[in-house]
Amino acid sequence: MMPRDIQTNLLAPPSGATAPRWGLSMPLSRRQGFRAAAGLAASAAALTAMPAQAVIRVDITRGNVDPVPIAVTDLFADTPQGRSIGADIARVVAGDLDRSGLFRPIAKTAFLQRPEDMQMLPRFVDWRTINAQALVTGKTTLEADGRLRVEFRLWDVFAEQQMAGISYTSAPDTWRRVAHLIADAIYERLTGEKGYFDTRVVYVAESGPASKRVKRLAIMDQDGANHRFLTDGSYLVLTPRFSPTAQEITYLAYVNDRPRVYIYNIDTGQQEILGDFPGMTFAPRFSPDGRKVIMTLADAGNSDIYTMDLHTREVRRLTNSPAIDTSPSFSPDGNRITFNSDRGGSQQIYTMDANGNNVQRISFGQGRYATPVWSPRGDLIAFTKFDASTFYIGVMRPDGGGERLLAQSFLVEGPSWAPNGRVIMYYRQDQTNRDGTGGDAHLWSVDLTGYNERLMVTPLLGSDPAWSPLLTP
Repeated sequence: MMPRDIQTNLLAPPSGATAPRWGLSMPLSRRQGFRAAAGLAASAAALTAMPAQAVIRVDITRGNVDPVPIAVTDLFADTPQGRSIGADIARVVAGDLDRSGLFRPIAKTAFLQRPEDMQMLPRFVDWRTINAQALVTGKTTLEADGRLRVEFRLWDVFAEQQMAGISYTSAPDTWRRVAHLIADAIYERLTGEKGYFDTRVVYVAESGPASKRVKRLAIMDQDGANHRFLTDGSYLVLTPRFSPTAQEITYLAYVNDRPRVYIYNIDTGQQEILGDFPGMTFAPRFSPDGRKVIMTLADAGNSDIYTMDLHTREVRRLTNSPAIDTSPSFSPDGNRITFNSDRGGSQQIYTMDANGNNVQRISFGQGRYATPVWSPRGDLIAFTKFDASTFYIGVMRPDGGGERLLAQSFLVEGPSWAPNGRVIMYYRQDQTNRDGTGGDAHLWSVDLTGYNERLMVTPLLGSDPAWSPLLTP
């Protein structure tokens, strides 16, 4: 089911609290800090005349070996049902922030103040005592019309200031989405970057022995909740990808041993064949505007890249080479395409204009490169690399510079970007044992620093993950 409407409103600081002094409390990334240095130096005299303030800044451009301690309290409520929902929301918010690697939620057993005692102002000295730098408080209310109202406030403990305050009104059964929206708001306020928690992941769920693996499309929230299967495993499925609206998925399926590209509607459960082509079709992906699907068509041993207009069904060929051209991905503005090709003698990454002109090779390191995916920010291209019997997940700039390897293993493949362009999901497969057992595949994520690498928990084995855009409240 697609997201239901969630109403949002900003909350002013409660009586006796101060709004944040934005010049001091706004987080600055390292690059933003450099750009702002001149302005800060010019106003240094004025700042030193003001009371000392704590400044919460989370730098997401480097490995953070000391995550920000944050206290996430249960949301207060007057009813048992409301208190239960408030505790569940706090748990999900803390889990989201913890998995980002940038925050360290403090255990509730250390709290010195109860949720019901913080409906006006927290006792900041109690939170400084347990070394909390940021504090999350709030309350839940079940309205007379049956709707759920959730309020949260983010506090700078040392500055004793409210940094953010938002209320959400929704159906009670959407409390988990509200929790992800709160985590996104906290992440954005403290890092200056958009969050990525109110998202979903589609992937290929795998079960059975390695020699006879059953593969089904599955979908879940980014934290693994609300997991369900979209296909029944009666046919092989590969490479699912979300549309820009997150309402549809395109994927490759082998039905009656024939590979075809399908589009699946998440709302209705209906699927349709994208087209009936004479050869093999694979590696489908939506254009940024959702009007086209780009894919590879293989005929008579030759693989080239094509687009299909989803309205007119017009097919357009973009590459025409005797080489294998595959794994196309649009830049976020839709003007460029990256793909991999062996036209130069080995598998490498290329870019070209959206009409197929101006083809340029951008990978020149040792080894083979594959599965390039353009970041939603447009600043990087993620890829799979194979060199010296080892697979890697890495990133490089669109001009090929700045290559960095973030993860490695016996087999890592299929990178997919979080919508904020700061985290990559992929799958890792173990080496098969001599007796044919093993070879299990699991989903993992890693941030751009390469330090925060996390196993994604799924009911079954998993491969070919795809991260959705941010959902619409």
